[in-house]
Amino acid sequence: MDAGKPLKVRLALSVILVGIALLFAAVVTDHWAVLSPSLEENTTSCEAAHFGLWRLCTKRIFVQEQGAKEKSCGPISLPGDHNCSYFKHFTPGETSEIFEVTTQKEYSISAAAIAIFSVGFSIIGTICVLLSFRKKRDYLLKPASMFYTFAGLCIIISVEVMRQSVKRMIDSKETAWIQYSYSWSFACACAAFALLFVCGLALLLLALPRFPQNPWESCMDAEPEH
Repeated sequence: MDAGKPLKVRLALSVILVGIALLFAAVVTDHWAVLSPSLEENTTSCEAAHFGLWRLCTKRIFVQEQGAKEKSCGPISLPGDHNCSYFKHFTPGETSEIFEVTTQKEYSISAAAIAIFSVGFSIIGTICVLLSFRKKRDYLLKPASMFYTFAGLCIIISVEVMRQSVKRMIDSKETAWIQYSYSWSFACACAAFALLFVCGLALLLLALPRFPQNPWESCMDAEPEH
C-alpha cells in the first residue's frame, strides 16, 4: 500500500464514524417532523406535535401572535404540557388512534424497518473494519465499504418514506394538522446518508488494488501491496 493510502483510509473511516453517529441520532430521536394544527378564533392554546420513527409527542402551548390577524401554533420549543406515546402498531397496549388514522400505518412501519436495516449494515461494516485492523486484513475493507454504502442508501429511502407519510397526513381530511416542517432528526438522517454513501464509495476505491500505471502493465504485474 502506498504511503498516502493509510492516511486516506483513516480519514474516510473518521468521516464514516461521524455518519454512523448521525444515523443513530436520527433513528432513536423523535424530531423528524413538527406538526401544527388549524387555529380557531379566540384560541389561546394549541396542540403541536413532533414525531419520529417510533413515537409521537404532543405539546399544548400558547398561541403566538405574528401580526394583526395572523396566529401560529409554536414554535415547538416553547414550554407546555408534553406527552409522548409509542405508535400503536409497535406497542399494542398504547393508545395513539390519532396517528393511526392520520398517517399510513404501512409507511411508518416501512420507514422504521428500513432504518433498522441501515443500522444493521453500519454495524456489520464496523465489525469488518475492526477485523481488518488485526493481522493487516485489508481485504475486509472492501465489504465494509459496501455495507456503509448500503446503510446510506437505506437511510435515504427511510427519509423518503417518512416524507411521503408526512405529506399524506397533511393532505388527509381526517387530520387536524395543516402545517409541517422537518426538524433536526430529519437533517441528521440526510447528513448520515451523504457521509455514509460518499465515504463508503471512497473507501471502496481506496481498498481496491493499485491499477496499472503503464499501458503494457497488467494488474498481475503491478507492484504488490505491502
